[in-house]
Amino acid sequence: MVRISSLLDSVMYGWKTVLLTIVALVGVKIWSPYLIDNVRWSYFDVLHETKEKEHVEDILLVNIDEKSIDKYGQYPFPRDIYADTLWETHHSNTHVFNILFAEEDRFGGDEVFANALENRLTILSSAPTIQKESGNAPFVNTSVFGDGNIQDHVWNFPGLVSPRTKLQNSAWGMGVTVATPPVANTPNFDGTTRSVPLVIQANGQLYPSLGFEVLRAFYDQPNYQTRVTQDAGIEWVKMGRDKPIQTTSSGDLMVSYWNQFDSISFADLKESDIEGKILVYGLTAEGLSNPISTPMGVMYPHEVQAHLIQTVSTGVQIQQSDFFEFLEVVLLLIVLLGILVVVYKLPTVYSAIVSSSIVLFQVGGSFYLWSSSLVLFDIFWSSISSVVVFGHASFNQYYTTYQLKEQIKKQFQKYLSPDMVEELQKDPSKLRLGGERKEMIFMFMDICGFTPISEAYKNRDDPEGLVELINKFLDVQTKIILNNSGTIDKYMGDCIMAFWNAPLDCEDHADLAVKSALEVLDATKKLNEELSPLNLPPINVGIGISTGECIVGNMGSELRFDYSVIGDAVNLGARLEGQTRNYAGVDLLLSERTYQLCPDRTFSEVDRILVKGKSEKVTIYTC
Repeated sequence: MVRISSLLDSVMYGWKTVLLTIVALVGVKIWSPYLIDNVRWSYFDVLHETKEKEHVEDILLVNIDEKSIDKYGQYPFPRDIYADTLWETHHSNTHVFNILFAEEDRFGGDEVFANALENRLTILSSAPTIQKESGNAPFVNTSVFGDGNIQDHVWNFPGLVSPRTKLQNSAWGMGVTVATPPVANTPNFDGTTRSVPLVIQANGQLYPSLGFEVLRAFYDQPNYQTRVTQDAGIEWVKMGRDKPIQTTSSGDLMVSYWNQFDSISFADLKESDIEGKILVYGLTAEGLSNPISTPMGVMYPHEVQAHLIQTVSTGVQIQQSDFFEFLEVVLLLIVLLGILVVVYKLPTVYSAIVSSSIVLFQVGGSFYLWSSSLVLFDIFWSSISSVVVFGHASFNQYYTTYQLKEQIKKQFQKYLSPDMVEELQKDPSKLRLGGERKEMIFMFMDICGFTPISEAYKNRDDPEGLVELINKFLDVQTKIILNNSGTIDKYMGDCIMAFWNAPLDCEDHADLAVKSALEVLDATKKLNEELSPLNLPPINVGIGISTGECIVGNMGSELRFDYSVIGDAVNLGARLEGQTRNYAGVDLLLSERTYQLCPDRTFSEVDRILVKGKSEKVTIYTC
């Protein structure tokens, strides 16, 4: 037999298994394997896509496309073509070449191109590399503040691929084209360019990114400054007297990709009347450039640089830091523990509503932080984990509750009415096991003069008939008791012990017990009428009813137990049943407390007797 108390313990303490699930989910969040990082940054990319496109007027993409190749011939173009284009455009434009001019022009146009570079605000690009350990380019000084060593934190490359020296010396600025390397625990871990380092180290020197250098040259700032600490790494980077730009510990800046730029073919640039714009040159013809994956889709490298220029110039700061990751873990733990409590404290429907509200609140809160402050706060894993914990806790709750209901039915259906069993199943908390003190009423009912009946069946050589008679008698009386909300405690031969007011409370328990006794007596008369043709001795019943305080609960050993009662009132009920044999014509005796609890019934006092186990006489009544 499964102990109901053990099942109640399962209901009360089953949350421990869910707690293990919570620990595992939080542990996975802290560990942050590739799958979790992938989900996390994919969610951030979705947030990025929700931003409304902003049209940018002062940045223009100059595409070296198929039309340009048709006009100027095989790529790379002779550099005097770039020179002619620079001379033909308005002097107020800024020219940014996201093109490496690392080799000497095969047509000898470097001198002409260098001359044009000097007479226009031009920025050339270089590329850090791991394929060689040499190369350099002009750079402005970067001042480092703080107690940290910047070389311990910036992205470090052994070499640099730079434009020809003559071109370097003629340009107004030089910047590197590099995204954060796709390594673990970086925004670009999956090859999607979400952030760009503002400063990198190559061949032992610090170089600014191309987009950052464009703005330094455009605003004519003298140098760069950065603050580096031992604990936090790079905290900010700025140019000249401009305000600091908050970065990651390695100097990375998240790029805002919701800008929309106009573009023009390089073939049409000379004939245009463009003024006062930043022109960003790049390759778009098939086979000349490798597109880059970004949160907003695939883009060409010079388009990424344009977005970086716009991000820095507008002061946009997409906030994502180790502190926010710590808050994500704290929120995850609080939310999952909250759902665990909700599932075990509320009904299933309400817990589902509350849990869903928690998930929706997280989603809404995350979106609000993004739309109002550009804070990247991950709730995707928290939402998934919330569903997992809710499902686990709900299943666990359902399964243990189902077991409890089945065990209640198994243990009580034989001596409780179906309605009472169903009520206990709906609310097992009404079943306080292990011993509860409360006032109850007890009824003992026995067949008086059973020996003559037994001998009659013996003389007929029909012991089976005697068993059938007793079972029929007990079945009739049991149904009467159960129909009146009574509980059958046990059968003792031809005797029934029943009680009221447990395991469920029953306000009119005394009246129901008396009502049951009277119905039992009527049913016995009808049974005797059925037995009369068999020439058997009549069945006479003695009933004793007492009321008093007792202890009710599971009684027995660890191996075998029953739901039963102990107390003085129990013994008194048994004594009163035995006393019915001493009074002619009296087959029902009640205690004084039972008499007091039934003011609407008519009783008569029978006697004051001394009952075994009591030192004082008790008054007994009958109906």
